[in-house]
Amino acid sequence: MNRVQGKTAIVTGGASGIGAATARTLAAEGADVVIGDINTEAGNTLAGELGSKAVFVRLDVTSPDSWNQALTAAQETFGGVDILVNNVGLLDSAPLEEWDAARFQRSLNINLFGVFNGVTAVIPFLKQAGGGSIINIGSSAGLIGYPAAVGYVSSKWAVRGLTKTAAVELGKHGIRVNAVHPGQINTPATANATFKTDHVALKRLGEPEDVAQVVLFLAGDESRWISGADYSADGGEFAGNASWDSYPEG
Repeated sequence: MNRVQGKTAIVTGGASGIGAATARTLAAEGADVVIGDINTEAGNTLAGELGSKAVFVRLDVTSPDSWNQALTAAQETFGGVDILVNNVGLLDSAPLEEWDAARFQRSLNINLFGVFNGVTAVIPFLKQAGGGSIINIGSSAGLIGYPAAVGYVSSKWAVRGLTKTAAVELGKHGIRVNAVHPGQINTPATANATFKTDHVALKRLGEPEDVAQVVLFLAGDESRWISGADYSADGGEFAGNASWDSYPEG
């Protein structure tokens, strides 16, 4: 369908999981894709799979210099940037009393400052392009509280505030900023997690491609009147309360 034909996207954490599914989906719909990741081997493998539609750049989202290098590579390879997908995330699980300031800061550095660095770095490129779309990958943990994940939850809530503030400030430049909040997704990063689908309306785990389709919608012109929005990609897990599946059918 070529829904993002002629556009160039940067996808962070693009070597695996949701990021890789997003890179494949955007490329299949016509976009050129810069795959940003610290996993050089997997990133280069995916870029080779996608051929001339993609290039891999080693990107440490916590480093502004690394962001500048990635954006320069996008400019030199594909002529600019139209889409940024801030997908990198760290889920560090431990009871609250086991956290200290350094551990908490590490989650903020990757999950929040990594997004902040990307948003601020891409602004000049999107202005030059006459507008564009920034999609920040949050989490259902940014909508409610989760136990044993204080750094992740705090950072993902903050990503929502960053998203809405950026949307308000950047809209006059034609730059849209939205957030996608995945629920329980089957990815390499969650391979050791214990999932429960009892309260998921669709009664299954999500797949990376399920999230990638939401990102595709927000990346393209079909969503041109949407900015500052939160999109849950959780299979309806939080549409009701904890006992919704005990309600009578009918």
